[in-house]
Amino acid sequence: MGNPPLSQLPECSRDPLKLALLRPPVNASISERLSSPGPAAVVRDDGVVSLLAVTLTQLEAFVLVARLGSVTAAAKTLGVSEPAISGALAALRRQFDDNLVERTQSGMTLTPGGRRLVGIASQMVALGAEAEEEIRRANGAPERLRVVATSSIAESVAPALLSAFSSRSGPIEVSLAVATSAEMAAILQERLADVALGPRISGPAATGLESYPLFRYHLVVVASPTHRLASVLAVAPPAAAIRSGSLPAAPAQLALSRFADEIWLVDPDATDPAMPVHQILSRLRVREERIRVFPSQAAAWVAAEKGDGIAPAISHLVAPELHRGSLVTLPVNQFPLELMWYATMLTADRASPAKSALKRFITTPDATHAMHTPQSGVPPSRFRPPVYVTIWS
Repeated sequence: MGNPPLSQLPECSRDPLKLALLRPPVNASISERLSSPGPAAVVRDDGVVSLLAVTLTQLEAFVLVARLGSVTAAAKTLGVSEPAISGALAALRRQFDDNLVERTQSGMTLTPGGRRLVGIASQMVALGAEAEEEIRRANGAPERLRVVATSSIAESVAPALLSAFSSRSGPIEVSLAVATSAEMAAILQERLADVALGPRISGPAATGLESYPLFRYHLVVVASPTHRLASVLAVAPPAAAIRSGSLPAAPAQLALSRFADEIWLVDPDATDPAMPVHQILSRLRVREERIRVFPSQAAAWVAAEKGDGIAPAISHLVAPELHRGSLVTLPVNQFPLELMWYATMLTADRASPAKSALKRFITTPDATHAMHTPQSGVPPSRFRPPVYVTIWS
């Protein structure tokens, strides 16, 4: 049957690698802690005074709603239901006797009280995270390094990069999860993760954050050799040219606009407005029924090999398929696009030793080699899919 167009995908299918980013719950589920009111009230000589307990988790939910702009986005980031987030907001509203955040035609808007609370709440959440790390350190637990990455990075280069880092860094507990670029700033600022791998974070959202160049890569468009465009226009892979003993004449470059009506086979990053593939499809005004979203780059490339459409691809990652001849590069004008991945973390004055160590490591030849040749894999004892669990220690 093939994959449905984007508009028909259920929410979980649009972002199939979406993972919860939670600090480990203590004696209760995250949903229970979000809505738990604690002691209802205390009685004093001058009457009954409300004393609803405010938890760090409730404050965290409120800050994420404020930063991400919706209950839905906050729920997806925390990996809980929307009613759980709404319950946290209700508990805070009762505590502070203020709506804090209100729904308007343009989205969620903070009340004057909410605007004052968000900065204080953010500091409290950060202090809670620091306290948790100090207690872990006092109990002899290894330092944690929680990494989030875009779907394509988490699928491809991040496991090899973090495996190489952990093998040289000593007892650091490293974990990997997937996040969209829009979520990354809030996730870092609220200490739900330590490092984000993806596009550069800029603008007001980047306050308190620093982005460092991670890896320069090239984006190409590939198709099956049997695709109607490939039969005439495809660029022969380098290996074929080498075997033939001569370089073929460069084919004519086609304007990218010529590909607007093609079937595009993409991974979840294409649903992220900050990612290059999404921007290309938007610029071309590709209709939703011409876009097929797959759980991963590899799945999209398999569909392309079958002749189901064309697929954007990162050149060094798709190289094995090009050399094997199961895919060919299409000569699109202005392609390959030269792009950059970044590592983003809190500013140096707030960086932990583990974050500082990773910052140094990503500038080394070992890091570049790990990202350039991720197909070499990692040892079985170190491999785990990108979920919020310890994957290297």
